[in-house]
Amino acid sequence: MKKKKSFFERFSNWATAATGSSAAFIIAAATVVVWAVTGPLFHYSETWQLVINTGTTIVTFLMVFLIQKSQNKDSKAIHLKLNELLASHEGTSNRMVNIEDLTEAELDHLYKFYIRLSELAEKENDITKTHSIDAAEENHHRKTGSRQSKNK
Repeated sequence: MKKKKSFFERFSNWATAATGSSAAFIIAAATVVVWAVTGPLFHYSETWQLVINTGTTIVTFLMVFLIQKSQNKDSKAIHLKLNELLASHEGTSNRMVNIEDLTEAELDHLYKFYIRLSELAEKENDITKTHSIDAAEENHHRKTGSRQSKNK
């Protein structure tokens, strides 16, 4: 079920598509060329310079918000797709869903864990083996349990 998009969302989608087009680039380049060609006509005055500076500043200011909105939407869509893949695959850790909500320190800790898994995978010479946090933890408990049994 698709909900009706708000005016801002429709405008934002249109503006993002329009400003990312070849036509938009050509219009922007033509504007700069026209401005440069009119320099001698206006004797390269401060007003002539102010026109391009003001125009580009306003466009840049507004584009920052359009780009950020587009990035936020794309990022959310990618996260949802990845979450679906994680949730639907039997061998993955469901704890990785919504990982973007972790702190920077927690992400660094996980990063180090995956570096270690990568190093282990390189030693195995079998690219078909997979590892997840849960599988690694299960292996750890199995190994730790077997050591405790041997020590008793």
